[in-house]
Amino acid sequence: MASVKILFRFHSDTLDETVVETLRASVINGDKGHYRIDSIPFYVPRLACGDIVFAEFDDDEAALTYRETIRPSGNSTIQVIVMDHSKNVEDVREIFREMGCESEGKGNNYFVMEVPADMDYGPVKLKLELLLDKGILDYAEACLSENH
Repeated sequence: MASVKILFRFHSDTLDETVVETLRASVINGDKGHYRIDSIPFYVPRLACGDIVFAEFDDDEAALTYRETIRPSGNSTIQVIVMDHSKNVEDVREIFREMGCESEGKGNNYFVMEVPADMDYGPVKLKLELLLDKGILDYAEACLSENH
């Protein structure tokens, strides 16, 4: 399946500025502009890996550009920042990887993780809350699916 990059431009409430992120996607139907997101979004809100989106070439952006989500995958995206600098971010990621959540890291203390559609989010949420209460991390549910 052909792979493309899709540009997302959006206002970040957290950063209070316009943010641009590019995500990998597979072509589902190029004529209709349908693509499946293949990477976990670092910053794009309300989007998860596996979602089917509509994108088209934008002359101003000079890139294939996101327009709307057509069909959610049911996966959820959780943004995590490790607040306790004595903790290794890879060790924290491993806790969730062992629970079945893949993740992608950015920098020394930030990662995003995917909660698969068929997974019970309860134990993951419990672990996030426990680590939050201990001051180890903070997190945001950037895209919480109806499944979770």
